[in-house]
Amino acid sequence: MSTSQLPRSEGGEVTPATESRDLGRLVRSGVGWMMISQVSLQILGFATAVVVAHFLTPREVGLFAEALVFSKLSLVITDAGVAAAVVQKLDLTEDDKSTAFWVGVAIGVVMMLAGFGLSWPISSLYGEPRVQTLFVLLSPAFLFTSLGVVQGALLTRELKFRSLEIRTVAATAVSASAAMLLAVLGLGATTLAIQVLTVSGVSTILLWRTSSWRPSRRFSFSSVRQMAGFSSHVLGGRMVQCGSMNVDNLLIGRFVGAARLGVYSIAFNLMITPVIRLAGPVTQVFFPAFSRIRDPARIAEVWLRAVRLIAAAVVPAMLGLVIVAPDFIEVVFGRRWHEAAPVLQILAPIGMVQAVQALNFGILQSLARTRVLFRYTLFASVGAIGAFIAGLPWGVEGVATAYALTSLVVEPIYLIVVTRVLGVPIRMWANSVRGVVEASAVMVGIIAAARVGLVHLGEPPSARLAILIVIGFAAYVPLLRWREPRVIDEISELRRRRSQPA
Repeated sequence: MSTSQLPRSEGGEVTPATESRDLGRLVRSGVGWMMISQVSLQILGFATAVVVAHFLTPREVGLFAEALVFSKLSLVITDAGVAAAVVQKLDLTEDDKSTAFWVGVAIGVVMMLAGFGLSWPISSLYGEPRVQTLFVLLSPAFLFTSLGVVQGALLTRELKFRSLEIRTVAATAVSASAAMLLAVLGLGATTLAIQVLTVSGVSTILLWRTSSWRPSRRFSFSSVRQMAGFSSHVLGGRMVQCGSMNVDNLLIGRFVGAARLGVYSIAFNLMITPVIRLAGPVTQVFFPAFSRIRDPARIAEVWLRAVRLIAAAVVPAMLGLVIVAPDFIEVVFGRRWHEAAPVLQILAPIGMVQAVQALNFGILQSLARTRVLFRYTLFASVGAIGAFIAGLPWGVEGVATAYALTSLVVEPIYLIVVTRVLGVPIRMWANSVRGVVEASAVMVGIIAAARVGLVHLGEPPSARLAILIVIGFAAYVPLLRWREPRVIDEISELRRRRSQPA
């Protein structure tokens, strides 16, 4: 965001106060568009998941998950930390932009060709020939993604989230429509591979139509060296994190089987939904804003308020899911997926904790503490991999349980790292979420007792689920107003400010 875009004082100069107000307005607008986008994406994703679950077997979903293990890591490498470097760098030049683009495209081409070549060894690793076809289908997504990395980063840097979110919703709608059609036509696991390919291709095309920037024939080794120091730690951290978070899929697919992996994938994807659909997008908004602020005290103030708002949405949802998981899985996905319910009950609290901690990543990046971030990620990843291996003899429930127990140790350390960087005591963070946790705990007790009564009365799963959702919502809102009125006040304030003219 250039200074020419900022409001000026009477003397024509950009003042800290006017810059702060303008940044706040852009952040509120970004959060608003993110929320609109995420509601749309949640509806599209939910509809697609339900259709896919009814037309694909657990084994077919598991086969796709096996191919996706390596595709996720390849997509992280394709980014190479380029986007984060473009967003974070203060004095970004045309040489920096074009150099970042050509570096990204070169990596995308290499990863696509590597995907083609590695498809056979990967399928042999699993002992599943069909995985080769799926991985070949997924490989062009590496190139498609690399072509839009810089354009997306520039829009993020300028806090133009309206354009970004409209693009995301449009690309997701096209890919979701294709996936549902192909699932109904009986294409099996190929349906999910084509969905990934479609969303990456359409998303990049829309990014080019939205962004006015175009790469030039310029390449600067100096720009590469400058961005490498920042990007290397970001890329290293993401690779380690992505690799460790997919070891569970690799181990289950290799030693337990594709069908059980399909069951585990359904539960894991539901667990990670708050991180992807709520906390992740909020981080995307705040990262460029934090990169402009660069004042730990101001960042800490905004962080604590944002964490409280995220917790108010995520904590009751995930704790409630622990209670209603058996009914939810049967009603939404069908009886064939009933084995996913106990896995979801184990993982749901971890999704809650990770969502509340999601902003930590953007804070460490914005303050250029990427080395600290990489060290923590390496530590957490070693713990996660050890947990997956330790739990494997007990199947998918053992893997989920071991991961949950490890998270009880790892996640508090993450919080300690961030509070030390910001210079705030942990008790401030605890006070920011205490009221939300108290209200959620009481709500969970109410719906747990209600479910016991409904089961005793012989109510079917669909009726139980609907009644419990209504009871939970009716109980939580007044409890939240009682234990944490600041959340209600801040939501009202956000709505009031968004309704005012800029």
